[in-house]
Amino acid sequence: MLALGSVKTIITENVKNGRIQFDMHGFLAGVILADLNLAAASPFLLGRALWAASRFTAAMSPELIQQFLQATVSGLHDSQPPSVRISAVRAIWGYCDQLKLSESTHVLQPFLPSILEGLVQLAAQFSSEVLTLVMETLCIVCTVDPAFTTSAENKICPLTIAIFLKYNNDPVVASLAQDIFKELAQIEGCQGPMQLRLIPTLVSIMQAPPDKIPSGLCATSIDILTTVVRNTKPPPSEMLVCQAFPVVAQCTLRTDDNTIMQNGGECLRAYVSVGLEQIAQWRDEQGNSGLWYVMQVVNQLLDPRTSEFTAAFVGRLVSTLISRAGTELGEQLDQILRAILSKMQQAETLSVMQSLIMVFAHLVHSQLEPLLEFLCSLPGPTGKPALEFVMTEWMSRQHLFYGQYEGKVSTVALCKLLQHGLNTDDKRLQDIVVKGEEIYSHEDGIRTRSKSAKTPERWTNIPLLVKIFKLIINELSTVVEANASRTNAGDWTQDSSGMWEEEEPAEEDEEEDDGLAGQLLSDLIASNKYDDDYYEDDDEDDPDALKDPIYQIDLQAYLTDFLTQFAQQPCYSMFSGHLNNAERQTLQSIGL
Repeated sequence: MLALGSVKTIITENVKNGRIQFDMHGFLAGVILADLNLAAASPFLLGRALWAASRFTAAMSPELIQQFLQATVSGLHDSQPPSVRISAVRAIWGYCDQLKLSESTHVLQPFLPSILEGLVQLAAQFSSEVLTLVMETLCIVCTVDPAFTTSAENKICPLTIAIFLKYNNDPVVASLAQDIFKELAQIEGCQGPMQLRLIPTLVSIMQAPPDKIPSGLCATSIDILTTVVRNTKPPPSEMLVCQAFPVVAQCTLRTDDNTIMQNGGECLRAYVSVGLEQIAQWRDEQGNSGLWYVMQVVNQLLDPRTSEFTAAFVGRLVSTLISRAGTELGEQLDQILRAILSKMQQAETLSVMQSLIMVFAHLVHSQLEPLLEFLCSLPGPTGKPALEFVMTEWMSRQHLFYGQYEGKVSTVALCKLLQHGLNTDDKRLQDIVVKGEEIYSHEDGIRTRSKSAKTPERWTNIPLLVKIFKLIINELSTVVEANASRTNAGDWTQDSSGMWEEEEPAEEDEEEDDGLAGQLLSDLIASNKYDDDYYEDDDEDDPDALKDPIYQIDLQAYLTDFLTQFAQQPCYSMFSGHLNNAERQTLQSIGL
């Protein structure tokens, strides 16, 4: 049963397409159900049977599902041995998952009260190892029937709060508690009651002196508040705006803990994204608005005296603030951009620099001319206009940027910069010179540390617009490679049934593997920039990114079209003269 349950996907797919013959009904009814009905069966056999049955829900008849669900719910009872109860929890997760996929959750509804009762009892009786399994299952049970979940909120929410407070030092349990709060927040009938229970708890934690609460509890509480704000139907409630918002803002402003500052910034970004009007209208006793508090937090995150890591997420907060508040910021926008320029001069870490540069990339999309004017009006660290400083830092790191969304925003911004520079004959961009490619001498041999110290790196110098052109080609090459890898992965998945047949030896495997040996880690990172699973959590789960039309752009098609049109320009021959062989090959691959 363990073996068959573990390879369930392979079995069901191959039975479906006729590659193998297997009596699924006979296995379920004649083996698993028969074992469950044995009078003196081992508790471990019963537990394994409950789990194995849940793996093949899609192959069950309605009558069989009813029988197995009844057996599983009985397995949760506190009179059963622990091995049976724990296996029943795993089985319930499987039934919920499979029946949601087949849109047949109605068959679960009669069993939900008994399931919840069993899960609540288990949560109170077992240690954190079993607790994580119980909470994972409770989370998926919350999604089965909103009406039932609403009626049971008075059991689910207090239990989850109690578990979170007791096991707050366990990151897995804390994360699962956050998932349950997220599901409750998305159900309209649960929103009000849940906030009445949860918000006072979070507020008291954020207001507590740091030495009076466990380390990390405040940062996690801010994370949970962010989840509630993001997943509650807008506009945010009076409790979220008038009680929670000022407390999280003040907590972020008075701390010197990097994690609390980062989480606080992300929480305020959620407020700006879903409830800008509400926080702009709110006032404290001194008459300061919620927007004023957001500005104070931005200034703190960008303060040159704080660690550079406090600015790791500030770019997203500022970009959301600019896109939502726009003209309301007025001179405050100039103040923010000055602070970003100052922080950029200190920052060394890629993630921090990317976060800061992305603010300028977003502004290229929305306010290009005002941005250029602003950057030209300020001196950079060398005395030249700040525009040159920003462009130099951006161009030297563009190929290292990670994340699908960030990659699209910055790459499309480069296209807009190049287009603007040529269409308007903009001397501000045309006069900037940046590093091109590193110069290698054939006499150098292997570069040791001592050689590097004696002979520093040498680079060609090229016009900014040429560098942008080369970077756009590099981005096209990267996204083409990522799309090809994704297609090959899809083909492999479809052909996975071939494992039932004899395979031909792959003669080219060794050669293909050797191809990785000469690549730098930074190149491998960059080549994964547009892969679906690369930084997936950051991209896929970020609502602000998902709402941005740029996120939906097919970058390969966009860049191919852009470069095809650019090749028709009279200046193209001058630009193409700067290309290396790899860049020429990329252009040849799209017919240029």
